[in-house]
Amino acid sequence: MGFLLSLIFGLFPMFLYATMLYWADRFEKEPRKLLFGVFLWGMFIAAGGAILINTVSGIGIYYLLGSKTATQLTIGTLIAPIVEETLKGFAVLIIFLAFHDEFDSVLDGIVYAGITALGFAATENIYYIYNFGFLENGFGGLFWLVFVRVILVGWQHVFYTAFIGIGFAFSRLRKEVWLKVSFPIIGWLLAIFSHSIHNTLGEFLGGFIGTVIGILVDWTGWFFMLLIIIWAIYRESKWMTEYLKGEIDLGTITAKQYKTAISSVKQTMARTSALFKGKYKKTSQFYNLCAELAQKKHQLATLGDEDGNKQKIERLRNKITDLTDYEYT
Repeated sequence: MGFLLSLIFGLFPMFLYATMLYWADRFEKEPRKLLFGVFLWGMFIAAGGAILINTVSGIGIYYLLGSKTATQLTIGTLIAPIVEETLKGFAVLIIFLAFHDEFDSVLDGIVYAGITALGFAATENIYYIYNFGFLENGFGGLFWLVFVRVILVGWQHVFYTAFIGIGFAFSRLRKEVWLKVSFPIIGWLLAIFSHSIHNTLGEFLGGFIGTVIGILVDWTGWFFMLLIIIWAIYRESKWMTEYLKGEIDLGTITAKQYKTAISSVKQTMARTSALFKGKYKKTSQFYNLCAELAQKKHQLATLGDEDGNKQKIERLRNKITDLTDYEYT
C-alpha cells in the first residue's frame, strides 16, 4: 500500500503539472507524442541514469575521502547538478536536432525542457516518498514527503532545466554561429548553477529557519521563470498580431478568424464550441497552423530563407486554406 501511494502521489501531480505547462503554450501546441516522449525520457533515462551515476560516484568519492559528510556535499553541490541537468538536457537537444521545425520559440524550449524535468521529478518523488517517507516514518512520513516534494519543491526541476530550453530557443533564432553554440552552453551552465544553489542550501541550512530560507529562494526562482513564461506568451501574441494580419488580404484567413487567432480567450471559446459540434480536431489544427505560420514568417524576417522558410510558409498557407471554414471562430 505504501509503495502504491508513493507511486500515485509521486507521478500524478507531476503529470498534472505537465498538463499545466502544455496549457500555457497558448497558441501553437507542441505534438503530444513528443511531449509524452520527453516525459518518459525524464522518468526512465534521465532519472535512471542519474541514480546509477550518482550512486557509483558516491561510492568512489567516499572511497577517496573517507567522509560521509564530504561525499554528500560533493554529490549534492557538484556531481548531481551536472549529471542530472546533462541527462535531462539531452532530451531537449534531441528535439532541437531531430524535430527542428517544432522548436520555434522560447516558450517551446521551456515546455520541452519543463516536461522532461517533470518526468525526472516523478521518478525522484516516488523514490523519496517511499524510501525516506513511508519506510522511515510510515504513512505520516509518506504524506509529509508528498507535501514537501509536490507542494514546496514541486517545480524545482522545471526551473533548473528550463534554462536549457531557453538556451536552445535563443540559439534557434540567431544567425551567428558563435551565438548558436554559446546560448545552449549558457543555458546548461545556468541550469547546473541554479540546481547546485538549491542543493547547497539544503546541505548547509538546517532547522525551520533554513527550510524557510530555502523555500523563499526556490519560490523566488519559480516566480522569475513564471515572468519569463508570461513574457514569452506575450511575445508570441505580438507575432500572431503582426504576421497574420497580411493573411487577410491574401485570403488565407478571414478577418473574423484573424481576431480569434490572435486571442487566446477567443481561441479557447472556439475550441470549446467546436468540441460540441464534432469539429474540435480540425479547429485545433486550424489555429495551430495559424500560429505556426506566424512563427515561420517571423523566422523568415529574422533569419531569412533558412531551411526553406518561404516554402514552409506557402505549405502552411495551403494547409490553412484547405481547412478554412467560417465556423472556426
